[in-house]
Amino acid sequence: MKYIQSAKNPTVKQWKKLLSKKERDLSGKYLIEGFHLVEEALKERDIVLEVIISEGTELPAGFKLDGAEVTYVSEEVMKAVSDTESPQGIAAVCEQKALSLNNIEGKTFLLIDAVQDPGNIGTMIRTADAAGIDAVVLGEGCADPYNPKVIRSTQGSIFHLPVFKGNLMELIAQLKEKDIPVYGTSLENAAPFEKSEKSHEFALLVGNEGGGVRKELLAETDMNLYIPIHGRSESLNVAVAAGILLYHLRA
Repeated sequence: MKYIQSAKNPTVKQWKKLLSKKERDLSGKYLIEGFHLVEEALKERDIVLEVIISEGTELPAGFKLDGAEVTYVSEEVMKAVSDTESPQGIAAVCEQKALSLNNIEGKTFLLIDAVQDPGNIGTMIRTADAAGIDAVVLGEGCADPYNPKVIRSTQGSIFHLPVFKGNLMELIAQLKEKDIPVYGTSLENAAPFEKSEKSHEFALLVGNEGGGVRKELLAETDMNLYIPIHGRSESLNVAVAAGILLYHLRA
């Protein structure tokens, strides 16, 4: 049984580095914490590299480690690697998956352009999972999908469907080659979302909280949609709008 007591241990220092995007990008790894997220990650093949458990932590009934490599640590170490104020006593080191459109067999996609709020990114991944969307692609300027706040907001959905970064302009061109319609979101030169038809094949493109989708991307879509505002609010939250549109478009 592996046990680490000191937060100065080199392994612990390496775990802590995974809280930074730079280290996540360099290593291809990321850190998750909490019983629910670790359990969801363990259900998927080849994601969890190592489980970290704080001494004195009791695993819930039915919680299965399924042969995962486990390191037990002191409470000091767990606090050092935790991104939350009240750690649950369990974390895991996970491996990022190298994905692209060529790896995806599905026909429904959520494309996200420059959405910077981690909570919005996480909520949209969770919503796409709930709506049965096949993949989520994050374009330039988006929050890192492996940011701890994003992962917590997904409530485990990040493990249920492919989520990857990509060049949205190139991706839209690839989708068109596959005859998959791409719907943008815009307040200008757009139709009410009810005008679009349900389909088993589509891609929805949503954009930045303040500026929306970049004009050069909107110019490449098959149709741009908007959601009418019936009250006095100026706009809808991007994650809420994405949910409405995904459920409307999906056949």
